Amino acid sequence: MNQAYKEKTLAQLTEKVERMINQIGDKTPHVAKANGIYDSTDDNWWTSGFWPGLLWVMHDATGKESFKAAAWEWDAKLERCFCEHPVQLHHDVGFQFLPTAVIKYELTGNQEGLRNGLEAANFLAGRFNVNGEFIRAWNEQEALGWAIVDCMMNIPLLFWASRTTGDPRYKHIAIRHADTFLRYAIREDGSVCHILSFDPETGAFIEPLGGQGFSGSSAWSRGNAWALYGLAIAYRCTGLERYLHAAKRVAHYFVAALPEDYVPYWDFRVENIENEPRDTSAAAIAASGLLELAELVPSAERRIYNAAAEKILYSLSENYATWDNPDHEAILLQGTGHKPQNANINVSLIYGDYYFVEAFAKLNGWSHRIF
Repeated sequence: MNQAYKEKTLAQLTEKVERMINQIGDKTPHVAKANGIYDSTDDNWWTSGFWPGLLWVMHDATGKESFKAAAWEWDAKLERCFCEHPVQLHHDVGFQFLPTAVIKYELTGNQEGLRNGLEAANFLAGRFNVNGEFIRAWNEQEALGWAIVDCMMNIPLLFWASRTTGDPRYKHIAIRHADTFLRYAIREDGSVCHILSFDPETGAFIEPLGGQGFSGSSAWSRGNAWALYGLAIAYRCTGLERYLHAAKRVAHYFVAALPEDYVPYWDFRVENIENEPRDTSAAAIAASGLLELAELVPSAERRIYNAAAEKILYSLSENYATWDNPDHEAILLQGTGHKPQNANINVSLIYGDYYFVEAFAKLNGWSHRIF
C-alpha cells in the first residue's frame, strides 16, 4: 500500500467522520443495520467509548478541532455510570475510559480526564480474583468465575494507571491476569478460546467455553484479534518476552487462517465456513494489532506484520467500506456481533469503525496510543 493510498483513505475518513458527527448527534452508537442508521445504547454498554475514541484519534491525526469538541464531554458522561445502583459497568471499563478519559488527559492534561481514568482503573482492579488470578468478566451470578479474552484489551488501563501514579499494584494485577490467560486460553497452534471458567472460590480452572465462538474448541475470529493485540500491548508495557512470543503465535494463526480477501469469517473453525458471515470488526482489530506488533519486533521481521495489516486494510477499504453511500452512518459493513445468539449479523459495528480508523491513523504516522 503506497503512501498516496494511505493519505487518500485518511482524507476519505476525515470527510466521512465529519458527516458522522452530524448524523450520530448525541447517540451512543453500537450497531447500524440494513438502513445504515446507528442505534443508541445505554452509556453503560461496553461499546460506549468507541465513538468518542474514534473522534479523539481523528483529532490527533488531523488536528481538526471539530473532532476534539465532539469528543470532549464523553468521559464525564460515562463517569456518571459509576453512580448507578447497582453499577452495570464491568471488566470493559478499559474499552470505555481509555478512549475517553485517558486519551483526553494524555493529549490535553485535563485533570477531570485523569480522575475519571483512575476511577475506572480502581474499579477494574477491584474485579481481580486473588485465588484464580484473573479479572472477573461480567456481573451475572453465573459468571462469578468467568474471564474472557476481551479483557486483554482492558488491562492496558491498569498498565496506564501504574505509569501515571507510580503505583505498581495496578501493573501486578494486569500481569497476573495476562499470565492466567497465557496458561489456559492460548492453544499450541496459536488459536484462542473466548471464555475461561474457574471456580470463583478456589480459583481452580474448570473449562474453556465457546461464548461468542462456535464452541469451546473453536477459534472465534474477533477473540483471536483481541488476543493478538492485547498480548502485543502487554509486551510493550512490560518488556516480558513471553507476551511477545505469544502475540506472534496468535498473529501467525490469524493470518494463516484468513480467506483470500483477508477478511475473516466470524469463527475460523466453524463447519461449512463458506456459508458463514464475515466479521469486518475482527479484521480491523487484527490489522491495528499487527501494526502494533510490527513496531515491537526486530526490524527484519516488521514487514511480515506490516504487510498482513496492509492487505487486511486494503480489502476493508475497497470491498467493505461505505465510501459511496453518504447517508450510511457507519464506515464498515459486514460485521458480526454474536452469531451463536443470532444477534447483529451482517451489520456495521462501532468498534469495527474505531479500529479501522485507528489502524489507518497508524499507517499515516499517528504516534499516540489509546490502548
